[in-house]
Amino acid sequence: QLETLEQEEQECLELTPHPTEKTTHIVSHEHGMTVLETLQEGEAEPQCQSFSYSRAKLQGVLLEGASLLLLRVLARRQTMPLDLVFPAINSEGHLCSSSY
Repeated sequence: QLETLEQEEQECLELTPHPTEKTTHIVSHEHGMTVLETLQEGEAEPQCQSFSYSRAKLQGVLLEGASLLLLRVLARRQTMPLDLVFPAINSEGHLCSSSY
């Protein structure tokens, strides 16, 4: 029973003259989960997007941190169930499927 309460990701690309930084903040709350993405390109105004998902849509969702933990557990047990598929959130903040 894995549950992600909060997750923060930061990506930085140092390209001259316009470095780009992308942050993704995912927070679980009583109604579901909210994903906030911020993209900062050089000196331009940051661009923000927000996505919210209900608990019903997130049933069984596996975020990146939990996915890494699950992979370690499976590797330690030296077993991999067939057709292991979880709902996930992709790099754009949208729901997708993740299979192993």
